[in-house]
Amino acid sequence: MHFFLRLSLKMMRLRKTTISVIVVLFVVLCSTLAFLLEPETFHHWFNALYWVLTTMATVGYGDYYAATVPGKILTIFIYIFGIGLLSLVIGKVIESFGSMQRQRGAGRLNFKGSGHVIIINWSKKAMSAIDEILSYSPQSEIVVIDDSSRHPVEHLEQVHFVSGDPASDDVLMRANILEAKSAIVFADARIDESALVDGKSLLIVSSIERIAPDVHTTVEIMQEKHVQNFRHNQVNEFVLSHDAVSRLAVRAALQEGNSDVLMQLLSRQHGDDIYEVALNPAWKTYGDAFQDLLRQGATLISDRSDLSINRKLDLPIPRDARLYVVSDEATMNRISGKLV
Repeated sequence: MHFFLRLSLKMMRLRKTTISVIVVLFVVLCSTLAFLLEPETFHHWFNALYWVLTTMATVGYGDYYAATVPGKILTIFIYIFGIGLLSLVIGKVIESFGSMQRQRGAGRLNFKGSGHVIIINWSKKAMSAIDEILSYSPQSEIVVIDDSSRHPVEHLEQVHFVSGDPASDDVLMRANILEAKSAIVFADARIDESALVDGKSLLIVSSIERIAPDVHTTVEIMQEKHVQNFRHNQVNEFVLSHDAVSRLAVRAALQEGNSDVLMQLLSRQHGDDIYEVALNPAWKTYGDAFQDLLRQGATLISDRSDLSINRKLDLPIPRDARLYVVSDEATMNRISGKLV
């Protein structure tokens, strides 16, 4: 009994690959031995393999069984060691799943996908961003990078978590920054001094731009005077945190209903939204595009950041134009289908 206990403990310490090799060898050898002992019973080596597997799995259909004393001794041997080996393999598989889940929760697993959105620094804003991304595309994959030790939204399967310093090259590579679609850097709410917050964000985007300059970066900035520092690092988009909230509050106070319009444009979940529309070769001027889109139920509002195109309707549309419209999703899908 002591021998079997020590043997079991040693087997439990073996690596999964070693156990897999032992199980395969055990099955092959037992199948070969069974066929050699009773060729008239099994007729073929594959039948002996089938019998060994059903015996190890305790299924025992009874269509094949050992008839000789050596064969029955082999059967007892398989009962004692084979079933134990199979149980050990099943235990290792369950342990692997549990270990993987624990590593996922602790943010120690590398992300292998591509075309994902990386969200850096966890906060309520980050959670709102995830909700907004998933409302646009429920199948989108998102990677959260934060220096906390637990997955903030473990219940969302499409959200992966990487724990560590977001400015570290190693952590960014674990999030597969090279194949990411975009990265959003939120201000770290755990830092009180706004200058230090922007300093940390600047360090993070500097690392991103150095490693993966093609990734589209959006950064939340606390102080407007720091914008030039971020612009120098080729950041694509800026969001002025306090200023945006303050201006929205003032507009709500001075112009009733103004904030409702802005909130609709900021959130896909309510009302119309802003979409980029592909250029139609039939459009020669901004006026052509404006009238055609209006007939289809969308309103052309800008070419990139130029909101004055309604005063330039006679001007030709540049080849590198990026036109944006206000529309609902159904109308935009219909327009996109016609332009494809």
